[in-house]
Amino acid sequence: MAIQESKFNYADRYRVDSGKEIRLKDWVTDDKDKPLNKEDGENILKADILKLSDIQEKLYASNRYSVLIVIQAMDAAGKDSVVKHVMSGLNPQGVTVTSFKTPTHQELEHDYLWRHYIALPARGMVGIFNRSHYENVLVTRVHPEYILNENLPGIKELKDIDKSFWDNRFRQINHFERTLSDNGTIILKFFLHVSKKEQKKRFLERINDPAKNWKFSSTDIQERELWKEYRKSYEDMLANTSNTTAPWFVIPADDKWFTRFIIANIIVCELIKLDLSFPQLSDAQKKSLEDSKKLLTGETESPAGSNNE
Repeated sequence: MAIQESKFNYADRYRVDSGKEIRLKDWVTDDKDKPLNKEDGENILKADILKLSDIQEKLYASNRYSVLIVIQAMDAAGKDSVVKHVMSGLNPQGVTVTSFKTPTHQELEHDYLWRHYIALPARGMVGIFNRSHYENVLVTRVHPEYILNENLPGIKELKDIDKSFWDNRFRQINHFERTLSDNGTIILKFFLHVSKKEQKKRFLERINDPAKNWKFSSTDIQERELWKEYRKSYEDMLANTSNTTAPWFVIPADDKWFTRFIIANIIVCELIKLDLSFPQLSDAQKKSLEDSKKLLTGETESPAGSNNE
């Protein structure tokens, strides 16, 4: 049975057009033009989670596509919350969530895409990158000294890391994603756009609530002081790496329920386009099923409690 399309479709509203210059100030962090209230939104989210479960089952059965969901954001924007709530209906056996931290020594001995490549989902599977290969044009852009740890040819000091270096990385990432797309990986990328005011509020909640203390680090404050630098890096990243095969979506993240609602809506609407279905059996396979059915229904049932059960 075909999956019913959603009444709402927010993909175009929050999609970043290919090659378009981005100013994040022009993108809302809290959409005041919400078409529904929180209660209705959460009910629709539940329905979309069920649709995702159905899509996942057909994705696995058809074994032709994989899905890669990329989530990037400033600290405290709600990345973990999105994974926890939006993906709650998926079969854990068919999902891998990878959170990329500071590269290890082994990872630094390979090219920067290596650790991401080996974490990609196989056909029929869903992969979620909670932070991703884009850290290589975000945190390293703000802290270019990290690039020196990669021991790259021609990069001996900070002055060697110029605009052409970052342009080349954007090209490499686009090529990487295009190769994945050509081979059946559906890529959906979400930037959770949180305001500096809301981030402050969430940081204070983490500090004041003992149950959330573990989520906070003093380095969060140090990185917050570089807000403008990170925003500029995100703007360049979005402008240079959003395209039809691997689009970016800038999602308002100040209101968590709406963030989850929008992301679930976009994932469902985009994956429905695949028109997935369960594999059709050949005549020979259908005959084999009927033969198996006859064998099973023709068996003589053993008495309860016998050793044949």
